[in-house]
Amino acid sequence: MASPRVLIGVIDRPGSERDALAETIAKGRFAVVCAERPEHLPDETALIVAHARAVPSQEWPGLAAHRPAMVVSDSRLDSNLLKAVDAGLVDYIVEPLRHGEILRHMISKVIENRRLADEHARDRERLAELNESLETHLAMLRLDQQTGGQIQRRMLPPQPLTLSGVTLDYWLAPSLYLSGDFFDFQRYDDDYSVFYFADVSGHGASSAFVTVLLKYLCNRWLAEWDGKDPERLPARWLSDLNRELLDTGIGKHATLLVGVIDHEEGHLYYSLGAQLPMPLMVSGGEVRVLKGEGMPVGLFPGVEYPCLDCALPQNFRLWMCSDGVLECLPGETLDIRLKELERLVLACDSVAALREALALKNPTDGDDDTGGYSPGHDDLPDDLTIMTLSGFDDDKP
Repeated sequence: MASPRVLIGVIDRPGSERDALAETIAKGRFAVVCAERPEHLPDETALIVAHARAVPSQEWPGLAAHRPAMVVSDSRLDSNLLKAVDAGLVDYIVEPLRHGEILRHMISKVIENRRLADEHARDRERLAELNESLETHLAMLRLDQQTGGQIQRRMLPPQPLTLSGVTLDYWLAPSLYLSGDFFDFQRYDDDYSVFYFADVSGHGASSAFVTVLLKYLCNRWLAEWDGKDPERLPARWLSDLNRELLDTGIGKHATLLVGVIDHEEGHLYYSLGAQLPMPLMVSGGEVRVLKGEGMPVGLFPGVEYPCLDCALPQNFRLWMCSDGVLECLPGETLDIRLKELERLVLACDSVAALREALALKNPTDGDDDTGGYSPGHDDLPDDLTIMTLSGFDDDKP
């Protein structure tokens, strides 16, 4: 089907010259309608070609406001040409009958430019509507994330917390409102307490949902434990969690340390799931890395996790950090950064001291010990959590 012809309005005095101008324009893909006044033209007129002799100069601004318009003249000396352009007409041409092809080309360009301008205006209007809708959804998402972050922080153990002579200290800073880092420290009875330290892959809402699952499962497993074989409990928890994460099919995995503290014997039973950095034990002015290794949790089916243990010396401090701490350490290689972390934890006697050594916000800055950074802080590209368990001093009962 042929495209409808574009209607061009010609404003000129009636006569043969106007008819010739209309005929010249109509040789292209245009239909032409002639009138003496712009208001006499049909509404569907796409462009006006006005002869300078037919429109007084004071009427050029009104003509330009009506619709796209061009001015033509038979004389190069016509002073109204520049006045017309200054008033808002898109262009002018001299001796249009001699330059009909140029005139038709100019008309085509003006119509195309107008079409593009109208299209861009519609696009800008749609974009403004989309931006407004996006801002509304972002505000709702931000509110949901803030609420979720508050709930997640309430799931953390209270602080300070001391169970049978072992004291928990921690600091958690999400890179967004929600964190993929999580931990817990709970009493089983007077003899045993259980803790875990997890770093879920990624960060944000999807990773935070895994921490909720982790909290629920560990509470359930702890309630089901009969207090027997504490040396096997951590490895069994990791195996069960590995199966649970794989069964959900959400594509998330985690690195974990799970431990059982025997307060009566001063002993730690634990298992590892690809923890990095490795837990560090500080005692007697020395620091050592807890031995052992294990596969990430939630990546591979049928994984067996190691059953590990070590004695807990007097005045010990067990440091656990999520891999976000590596972004805050100097050094070109991982080994250099890990060695620097060992040096720092040996020199620091508290989480607050390590925060200061890492140039993180000081606890005296007015923030609490959870989320010391504002969400989305540019200097914190990943969730960062620091946790210590310390105790068994010489004065314990």
